[in-house]
Order: sequence, then C-alpha cells, then structure tokens
Amino acid sequence: MRLASFRPCHLLTLALLALALALPVRPARAEIPVDLQLVLAIDASSSVDYDEFNLMANGLAHAFRDERVKQAITSGALGAIAVSVVQWASAGTNAQHLSVPWQLIDSAAAAEALADNLQMMPRDVDGGGTSIGNAIRYSLRQFPAGPYRGLRQVIDVSGDGIDNGVDPVRPARDEAVAQGVTVNGLAILNEEKALDRHYQDHVIGGPGAFVIEAADYADFSRAILQKLLREISDVPMASAPDSAVPKLAMR
Repeated sequence: MRLASFRPCHLLTLALLALALALPVRPARAEIPVDLQLVLAIDASSSVDYDEFNLMANGLAHAFRDERVKQAITSGALGAIAVSVVQWASAGTNAQHLSVPWQLIDSAAAAEALADNLQMMPRDVDGGGTSIGNAIRYSLRQFPAGPYRGLRQVIDVSGDGIDNGVDPVRPARDEAVAQGVTVNGLAILNEEKALDRHYQDHVIGGPGAFVIEAADYADFSRAILQKLLREISDVPMASAPDSAVPKLAMR
C-alpha cells in the first residue's frame, strides 16, 4: 500500500491510537471483601428532638462496645464488616447525609473507634419530613461508593414515623431487594404504636429481613444491640435480658 493513499484523518487516527497504547493502564479499583456491608440509616426528621437523636447515637455507640457484638464481628468467615451511617429526613438534596463514611471493623479496637465516632457524631440533618423511601435510595448508593464488598449487604432503617415522602417507600425497598440488598427496620413506637406493622408491610425486604421494636428512645439501646447481633451473625438472636442492656436516660 502506498503512503500516498493515507489521508490526513487516517494519520491522525493512527497517532491517537499510538498515544493511547503508550498510556499506562490503570487497574480497576480493588475491593476489600467483608462479611457484611451495613448502612445504619437513622431518622433525623422533625419528629426527633436533639435528646432523642443523642439517645440513638449513644445507643449505637453502646452496641459496638458490647463484647457480644465484637465477638460476632470477628467470628464471621472473613472476620470483618464495613459500617457507614446515614442521617435522613425528607426528600431533597440536603435531607440525607453520610455522617460516618465506610469504616472497616475487623477487631475490638476498630469497634471501639467506631463507637467513639458514633458517640461524638453531630446531627447533620436538622428536621424535615419522614421520607423512608429516599433514605433507602440514598443508603443504596453508598454500597458501590466505598472500597468494600460485602458477602451480605444490609440497610438498617431506624425511625419513629410512617413514610410521608413524595415517593412511596415500597418501590425504593423493591429496588434495594432487586440489587441483592436486605432492608431491616427498627421501629420506635413512642408516637406510632403500630409503626412495626408499617415497617413490616412497606419497609423491610430481602433475605431474612426483620423488624425489631423499641418502646421509646430510652429503649433504643436494647433494641439496636439485639438487632446488630442478629444482622452481624445472620441468625435470629434471643432478646438480651433487660439487666444486661440498661435503658439509656435522657441527657
């Protein structure tokens, strides 16, 4: 073939191809396998005052300091989980917030460090409606955003009211389940006494999905400990005795 037959556009294409071949190939982002990826999605809507929010934060911290939770984490096939925390309220760009980015928990020390972060966690969403559907969708987006890949993926929704968002919650729940994510619920019954039924019918879904009830915010610490033990171990757990998990008082 004569060089004269190459047009300028052909020469430009060859030059670009040669440049592309000379560039270093970036490897795909490495993913760290863990037994469980867990998004803790906690209600920060207008029905939750600051004392109640602090009871949830302290209850989560108390749970990750519990020796049974530490043992459950390190007893898994990989001996590690990844945890993130989302605060949520109504629909809108400022109504959900990633308050604790993905944190690897693979030891008692790592669990204590997470507990410290949870206890000091500020309130990042200050009121609004109760859009559980948007909370689930926002939580769902966190799974591919981090460096971890869980053998199981769970969204743990805690709240004290029925969904009153623009979008119904069930389609969001169904989106999560279709992507292999389980949605569990912790229903705080201080205002809505049948909230556990709403969570059962509309919020939870996926393999082994379940709801645990807390009578009020002071009871949240007991309920979230029981819930985390079940989620991390992936087996039903007996309720912890009241003497082992005291209720937290308002500060």
